[in-house]
Amino acid sequence: MRHLFTSPIKTSFSLLFYKTKTLPSLSLRSPHFLLHSLSSLSPSSSSTSRLSLLQFFACKSRSLMATVPPPRSTTPSIGVVAANDVGISRRSWNKFKRDSIFSLFTPFVISLAAGNLELEAFRHYISQDVHFLKAFAQAYELSEECADDDEDKVAISELRKSVLEELKMHNSCVQEWGSDLGKESSLNSATQKYTDFLLATASGKVEGVKGPGKLGTPFEKTKIAAYTLGAMTPCMRLYAFIGKELQALLDSDISSHPYKKWIDNYSSEGFQACALQIEDLLDKLSASLTGEELDIIEKLYKQTMKLETEFFMAQPLTQKTVAPLSKELNPEEWRLTLFSDFDLTCTIVDSSAILAEIAIVTAPKSDQSPTENQIARMSSADLRNTWGVLSRQYTEEYEQCIENVLATDTGGEFSYEALQKALELLADFEKKANARVIDSGVLKGVNLDDIRKAGERIILQDGCKNFFQNVVQKENLDVNVHVLSYCWCGDLIRSAFASGGLGALNIHANEFNYEESISTGEIIKKVESPIDKLQAFDEILMNRGNDKQNLSIYIGDSVGDVLCLLRADIGIVVGSSSSLRRLGSHFGVSFVPLFEGLVKKQRECVEGTPLRWKTKPGLLYTASSWSEIHAFILGF
Repeated sequence: MRHLFTSPIKTSFSLLFYKTKTLPSLSLRSPHFLLHSLSSLSPSSSSTSRLSLLQFFACKSRSLMATVPPPRSTTPSIGVVAANDVGISRRSWNKFKRDSIFSLFTPFVISLAAGNLELEAFRHYISQDVHFLKAFAQAYELSEECADDDEDKVAISELRKSVLEELKMHNSCVQEWGSDLGKESSLNSATQKYTDFLLATASGKVEGVKGPGKLGTPFEKTKIAAYTLGAMTPCMRLYAFIGKELQALLDSDISSHPYKKWIDNYSSEGFQACALQIEDLLDKLSASLTGEELDIIEKLYKQTMKLETEFFMAQPLTQKTVAPLSKELNPEEWRLTLFSDFDLTCTIVDSSAILAEIAIVTAPKSDQSPTENQIARMSSADLRNTWGVLSRQYTEEYEQCIENVLATDTGGEFSYEALQKALELLADFEKKANARVIDSGVLKGVNLDDIRKAGERIILQDGCKNFFQNVVQKENLDVNVHVLSYCWCGDLIRSAFASGGLGALNIHANEFNYEESISTGEIIKKVESPIDKLQAFDEILMNRGNDKQNLSIYIGDSVGDVLCLLRADIGIVVGSSSSLRRLGSHFGVSFVPLFEGLVKKQRECVEGTPLRWKTKPGLLYTASSWSEIHAFILGF
């Protein structure tokens, strides 16, 4: 029932409705936003109108999501950029931040952050980075020649000097570790790939662009400078980002971290200023470019981010690492059971909002009567009024239920049993609320075909579909994927995943009861509460067999997932639910950002010893995006 209306536990964005702009007084997270939005729709019973509405919903939800600020969080959001940054530099960084996460989660960077990176691996990296920086210095020199404005020339010259200073830092690292760069001077393939790409760009060898020797005006030459900076800026921003992330994990009084000098350099104010300087310069040089020319810069930016991740991935490590997790799960020895919630974990809108929309817009008008073969339905006007009554009752009783759960005395210690017992109150409430929806008849007459079409158009969280596609196609990984959801209609979930070629996922949800593909209004109840989810979770694990070592991962976002999250070997919370954190804190649950948790785990890594994930009861990892989950489990 909780998915019908927005609530303090798990709010729906409700982005599928027409009149968002006409409701300035209602927040997208208001408990009454869904009700008011539904009331504003005009009913229609034609298939063409319904299809158009679903198509509108798909487009509208995409555009509105771009304007909705992310929820405030106490955990750092990896790679997030403010919405009011409109320059090409910030815009591109935000657009391709997924690759920054993949670089951050590479075995090399995690081991570097943990301080147990093999010395030979660090030496090899330094030797490769020297080639990298020399190419950078050369590219700056070529860019300076192409720049027309004297101030731009000076700015590029200053940036080149900073690269030369960085090379000096590398030399000091070399002397500290007693290494000789001359012995390790050959480029590996990843380094070669990037340096070739960068110098080709700086020479004007960009697809669809004339080379500098063929350019007729200084303005045209300036474009080459802009393109070159477009292939350099992401490197600077990425290193500044990684430096800050790693610096945040260093203890303030630590002096023994072997790579502290490296971390201090890239997190320093000086390097951060250099990253801002090249971004500002790129924005300035790009200001007069056409849309097509800006697209070229975006492509160069994207290619650079990809090549940077490949560079970090190419650093040779022989040590054991915590990521990617799949690397350690030999299918001959290990079986992975992967669980995920659906609503607002995988989707950007709640499934009940979609089902409610279908019910409203396909309901008959007040002056229409059902034909002989149609299931009797209330009119659209009555349906809207009924939603209002159910909404108010649900919101009022839900808030009181949560207060009762939080009134439970926990003694200040984590107790899974106490949490499970307390959530039985929520389970009873949800089942009663669902029963009221069924008795009201508001779900009568919904067409299965409309549900499937809506499912095909559901917008999933960025990176979610790609993650599951890669999981099921991953070679050398024994994995079973299960989706556990309160959703009233499993057909909606199956359609959402089937549109991405994921029809083989195991779906555990409630189901509509149909007569000739028309909903009777009844729900076949299977998963209505946190307790039901836990029961399904336990049954799946019980039946998975003991012929191999088993590992379970649960991905969720709300209070309804918390019992499964805590029962799994690895529980990952997507996003930042304030109600989940409030309840978790009350019952002694700890929330640790995923990257920080992996760095701590990496410090525990001992060759030849199996890594234990369940070392602290009540610990959950938090991820700001599916890219983090993808990088952790599957790698780049």
